[in-house]
Amino acid sequence: MTPNTKSPMNLRRQSIYLLPNLFTLGALFAGFYAIVQAMNNRFEHAAVAIFVAMILDGLDGRVARLTHTQSEFGAQLDSLSDMVSFGVAPALVAYEWMLKDYGKTGWIIAFVYCACAALRLARFNVNIGVVDKRWFQGLASPAAAGIVAGLVWNVHEFSEEIEPLTHLLPFVAMAFTLLAGLSMVVNVRFWSFKEFNVRKTVPFYAMLIMVLVLIVLAAKPALALFLFFVGYGVSGYLYWLWQLLRRNKLHPPQ
Repeated sequence: MTPNTKSPMNLRRQSIYLLPNLFTLGALFAGFYAIVQAMNNRFEHAAVAIFVAMILDGLDGRVARLTHTQSEFGAQLDSLSDMVSFGVAPALVAYEWMLKDYGKTGWIIAFVYCACAALRLARFNVNIGVVDKRWFQGLASPAAAGIVAGLVWNVHEFSEEIEPLTHLLPFVAMAFTLLAGLSMVVNVRFWSFKEFNVRKTVPFYAMLIMVLVLIVLAAKPALALFLFFVGYGVSGYLYWLWQLLRRNKLHPPQ
């Protein structure tokens, strides 16, 4: 029996909706803009553009769910946009910023990051209906991009303060780019924030914490965002280590 291609489900999967895809295209534009700015040696603008892409990428899915305009086209476009904004763009920004002066080693590290982002997105797409939605398998590509872009942004933001350590920057850039890339393909679990419910009541002190967060973010946005993504990247490994110690405590080796 031939399937009905005119069914509502098939029509929804094949439809193209304007509003959520505008956010996705905006994220794609920000990622492309970051690459262009890096080629023009405007690295601070490039780093900020990656964070703008991150915001727009976070909005497109939520807008699609709120307006009931999810589609297979939108999902595929979002994945391609993520590859440009959080895979290619951070790798090229890091390469143009610091890694290209180190020849083969520099571009290999940049490519490792880019390849890991592609592998991470491909694994996410094929496992989307299988894995526990509360957790990401490997560091999410926007978070990895936040680590790399945050490093670039902070180095330019605090260039005078870190001037005595300038000779160490190439090694720091290599280490952060490589570790952020490899973290995307490890089997370590990272909290996905998908259980976070904004409609749920919270105690009063939670609002005070949010006020402090907003103050820090307004005062030092580059540092606050960088520390958040670095902390998030470390949290997955700390959780993995805690699970390992707990397992060994419950089931000690004979």
